[in-house]
Amino acid sequence: MSTESMVLLDHVLVPVASDEDAHATCAALRPYLDAVERVTALHVIEKRPNAVDKAPVEKRREDAAAFLGIVEATLGDVVGVDTRTAFGTDVVETVFEEAVDADATAVAFRPRGGGRLARLLAGDTATRLVTAPPRPVLALPEAETEVA
Repeated sequence: MSTESMVLLDHVLVPVASDEDAHATCAALRPYLDAVERVTALHVIEKRPNAVDKAPVEKRREDAAAFLGIVEATLGDVVGVDTRTAFGTDVVETVFEEAVDADATAVAFRPRGGGRLARLLAGDTATRLVTAPPRPVLALPEAETEVA
């Protein structure tokens, strides 16, 4: 991908973590869709080495399909939507690996709430996304009205 021909929002990869996040991310991205040719929605199923999974893998795949289906249903009439489910031990690293693999021109995400302690304990994903990324990263503002 050459930077000369790259338009920042041509192909945006958007990570979604839940159904609520998928709705909110779509609502936040919608005002910018005129500049977007394609959206790749991504759900990362986090795998922790030597840890018990939060839920069986099949259930997590079903949940991922539901989250990604929200993006397809919400944005698919306006822009081309691809969906991906990926497994990884590091969510941020996996997001960027998938962005490179999909040839996305940017990663757009909606920062999620949570107090300072929660971010400290869980790892501040938003900070990690914008620190030395291999692709441009856009933090989407909160939408004025959410798409339901």
